[in-house]
Amino acid sequence: MFVQEEKIFAGKVLRLHICASDGAEWLEEATEDTSVEKLKERCLKHCAHGSLEDPKSITHHKLIHAASERVLSDARTILEENIQDQDVLLLIKKRAPSPLPKMAEVSAEEKKKQDQKAPDKEAILRATANLPSYNMDRAAVQTNMRDFQTELRKILVSLIEVAQKLLALNPDAVELFKKANAMLDEDEDERVDEAALRQLTEMGFPENRATKALQLNHMSVPQAMEWLIEHAEDPTIDTPLPGQAPPGAEGATAAAPEAAAGASTTDEEARDELTEIFKKIRRKREFRADSRAVISLMEMGFDEKEVIDALRVNNNQQNAACEWLLGDRKPSPEELDKGIDPDSPLFQAILDNPVVQLGLTNPKTLLAFEDMLENPLNSTQWMNDPETGPVMLQISRIFQTLNRT
Repeated sequence: MFVQEEKIFAGKVLRLHICASDGAEWLEEATEDTSVEKLKERCLKHCAHGSLEDPKSITHHKLIHAASERVLSDARTILEENIQDQDVLLLIKKRAPSPLPKMAEVSAEEKKKQDQKAPDKEAILRATANLPSYNMDRAAVQTNMRDFQTELRKILVSLIEVAQKLLALNPDAVELFKKANAMLDEDEDERVDEAALRQLTEMGFPENRATKALQLNHMSVPQAMEWLIEHAEDPTIDTPLPGQAPPGAEGATAAAPEAAAGASTTDEEARDELTEIFKKIRRKREFRADSRAVISLMEMGFDEKEVIDALRVNNNQQNAACEWLLGDRKPSPEELDKGIDPDSPLFQAILDNPVVQLGLTNPKTLLAFEDMLENPLNSTQWMNDPETGPVMLQISRIFQTLNRT
């Protein structure tokens, strides 16, 4: 009895489960030294029932090891691919590569992209060249799209004038303005934003340092935190800030109202005296430019005065101030002191509001208006104040209501 040589040296026979993409399943026997390409050919013959019509069909299919999700290499054997007995193999047809686009198709695609692009300025001018032109009042368009922060300054300027007149007519005007001056001269610690202070202390900063940082950075938590980190090794970091008013200033400012209350002073002189007190109050609340923004803008080559003007116009916002300096510089610093039209529906609606009327008789409201006028970043502090917050809320609501109409 003769045995074929290939049978003698054949490797171990494995029984493999083959699954085709059409759902067919069968067992295929193959030795360990069988190449993956040969196994794939036998599998395709099983599917084609005997012969392959297309010789390329072998290269258009692949075998996948189901357990490891590996694509088997045609050049390797079953043993080299670490295929075990009873393993499951998937016979899958390869995806045909997408054909390269023809030149005509590329041009069509580019044309489609060009059609979808937004028109540039030149295209708009060409398309509208034959349209009739209208002399549209740009100022009127901008007024219709009024910004609350821009209009708020004008409103505050006019409301300050009204508040001054109302408080001057009060028979207790002298006492009211003693109280107003006391508010200005009170310890800075009592005017620190408690929520901002709590945020910094929860981060681990000492309370006295956090308070000082907030005072130097207009109650801005991010800027105060940056200041604390930059000055952590500064030996003077715990040194208290100097007082806002020199000693004796309180007595000097208090003496003026007392003189106004003298029996020999006329009502007109008293009003003049109160006007001087208003000016002193405003000087105490004068605009404080952000020191970092000033340095940054001056490093660009701008003069210190114009930098401070830019920051004042743009509420201490460095980027907006830079654009203002590089642009047409509108509005000008002089325009900031112009109030709203007293006959406008907006101003009349504000004055007719009972909450605003009551608030205008409170000297603290006047101080809040003055402070927000020169330091807009402090607006949040006054909005959260129980005395001035309701007044600011009513002004905002009235503005939004009339602006929508």
